[in-house]
Amino acid sequence: MASFSCILSISLMLLSVVGGEGRDPFACDPKVANTSALPFCRTSLSTVERVKDLIGRLTLQEKVRLLVNNAAGVPWLGIKGYEWWSEALHGVSNVGPGTKFAWPFPAATSFPQVITAAASFNASLWEAIGQVVSDEARAMYNGGTAGLTYWSPNVNIFRDPRWGRGQETPGEDPIVAGRYAAHYVRGLQGTDVNRLKVAACCKHFTAYDLDNWKGMDRFHFNAQVSKQDIEDTFDVPFRMCVKEGNVASVMCSYNQVNGKPTCADPNLLKRTVRGQWHLNGYIVSDCDSVGVFFSNQHYTSTPEEAAAEAIKAGLDLDCGPFLAQHTQDAVNKGLLAEADVNGALVNTLTVQMRLGMFDGEPSAQPYGHLGPKHVCTPAHQNLALQAATQGIVLLKNDGPTLPLSSRRHRTVAVIGPNSNVTVTMIGNYAGIACRYTSPLQGIGKYATTIHQLGCANVACTDDKQFGGAVDAARRADATVLVMGLDQSIEAETVDRTGLLLPGHQQDLVSKVAAASKGPTILVLMSGGPVDVTFAKNDPRVAAILWAGYPGQAGGAAIADILFGTANPGGKLPMTWYPQDYLTNLPMTDMAMRASRSRGYPGRTYRFYKGPVVYPFGYGLSYTQFVHSLARAPKVVSVPVDGHRRGNNTNLSNKAIRVTHARCGKLSVSLDVDVKNVGSMDGTHTLLVFSAPPAGGQWAPHKQLVSFEKVHVPARAQQRVRLNIHVCKLLSVVDSSGIRRIPLGEHSLHVGDVKHPISLRAQTLGIIKT
Repeated sequence: MASFSCILSISLMLLSVVGGEGRDPFACDPKVANTSALPFCRTSLSTVERVKDLIGRLTLQEKVRLLVNNAAGVPWLGIKGYEWWSEALHGVSNVGPGTKFAWPFPAATSFPQVITAAASFNASLWEAIGQVVSDEARAMYNGGTAGLTYWSPNVNIFRDPRWGRGQETPGEDPIVAGRYAAHYVRGLQGTDVNRLKVAACCKHFTAYDLDNWKGMDRFHFNAQVSKQDIEDTFDVPFRMCVKEGNVASVMCSYNQVNGKPTCADPNLLKRTVRGQWHLNGYIVSDCDSVGVFFSNQHYTSTPEEAAAEAIKAGLDLDCGPFLAQHTQDAVNKGLLAEADVNGALVNTLTVQMRLGMFDGEPSAQPYGHLGPKHVCTPAHQNLALQAATQGIVLLKNDGPTLPLSSRRHRTVAVIGPNSNVTVTMIGNYAGIACRYTSPLQGIGKYATTIHQLGCANVACTDDKQFGGAVDAARRADATVLVMGLDQSIEAETVDRTGLLLPGHQQDLVSKVAAASKGPTILVLMSGGPVDVTFAKNDPRVAAILWAGYPGQAGGAAIADILFGTANPGGKLPMTWYPQDYLTNLPMTDMAMRASRSRGYPGRTYRFYKGPVVYPFGYGLSYTQFVHSLARAPKVVSVPVDGHRRGNNTNLSNKAIRVTHARCGKLSVSLDVDVKNVGSMDGTHTLLVFSAPPAGGQWAPHKQLVSFEKVHVPARAQQRVRLNIHVCKLLSVVDSSGIRRIPLGEHSLHVGDVKHPISLRAQTLGIIKT
């Protein structure tokens, strides 16, 4: 890897001087007078006028060829073909055909996998990562090796701990996922609604969180979801992505929801995403989704009916060839109007206009200066290190054992199948990283290392290499076991069947810990939670770190935390359950709420009350923080346009509809003093939960309503202002899917501090329902 890094450094030095080759204009080339003078090329006109002019010049055959990801060119109008499919989940990726790593762009910065970045609970970090990714994406577009439309982020809820793609998500909490979506999208797109840096896409809409479990795959799965769970869990991140992040695209998923394919459901696409949330952009299918609901789900009798159903439902672009193959016949057979095709093109072409693709020379545009020297910069790579450091979670620290001392722990045994990995650290939907620092390399900067794998890989099918690992632990001053999972265990199309460490890993940890001369530290790489109760309860395992998939600089971040250069501040973005949690929990059961009569335990910290290995929001520090409320109201008046009369099904009359309240900027403001009473500077994740007064099956036990990151020097104190929007964050959803504000006493939890706030209705009129 050193030789690659050296070549890359030399290449970037040369490119910073000579620059790279730019791409020819996608359309409206000023050198081609007969097309550049056409109205759709005139930047002085409105986007609406330009798009209308362009569509009016196209034949139906030309139009349908623009409905797919590898959109055909229109040579007589000077428009080139375009590949819509690029990915940027946590760095520019070459998973989609729209992006390739080639001279002068051999690599891009690879940030931690999303689940690790989410553990930072740092919204400004998420936006900063998005800004770097879009800098590099634009640079690669200008150089002719990437597109401008990125089908990222994945904001599905990490509902089931076995889901192979949970690693791609911001975790199990809908508000965290929504804030992640909004901030990452802003970083990618910029904040100018008329000029997109790149176009982001929130996926996969909706209730998509099963890939392949016990014979049920995502292409055939019909998610049976209540209106309540749709409203208060599954749709929340997408609504926030569209309304707060102003995302340019939403992707519909493979699965059906309550018997209807999401990509053929006008209620989801046309009425909700575009009608209620006012998407300013296009809706795209997951790849081959239209073909899937025809061929696999047999939702329509003919392919022409499938094409017509998708477009009429609100789909604008097909990832796959289906719409290009069957839409014209659908129009000819009277199943679809050409005006419906035009409507889809308005949405896709408008996004291309906002990206500047019809503005002539890319080099003359606002982001035209970005090139090879703006990719893999030292600043970008340092941000990848900081992101990994902020996302690593300290789960156990007896003694305390950590941080290690370079003086007392001069020799460290580094053991485990993930101890010297590189590509494993970047997870899935990744590209080619600028460089890697493995855990072994990172620890080697602090101490002399004795390296043993212990297992050939994470499957750990035998104990043949245990002897060398045990011997290394006996000889070293400290032992670091780097264990866990990789993409062979959890990935797209691969869901887990259990939560334990694979194969003989647990046995390796226990035997090494028993033999170790010095303290034993367990470091876990995984996207999903792992039941490590054995290590939590083993006094010989002194400390446990979870690193997720920490990106290209993961090894350096792990070592910095182990040796105290950095103070851990990450918190778990998902609950870590014991293995027996799965006893009566099929992945196919979408219900969020527990059911005593069915023996169903419920899902996520919001609805599950049973035993856990580690709870959502858990994470230790090398210092100690104490909270106190400096200011908090005890009573909040909620202005209401009227009060309900009549049937209050499933509810007491102490909960009012959000639509009846004058929400505006109605919020609860808290001032929280955070004091660092320890001897080490630290960055603290402040989490605020609310427990509503209403009980029963319709309200969560508690709900995260605010979170902030605050840096507090040792022995110092910082005051943090938190604003909690009453209608958005203190509301709950009833069994009919109606969002309501429970009146009465809400309990706010800030660390160990509990504060009651009473919500009272201030009636401004009377309405009848």
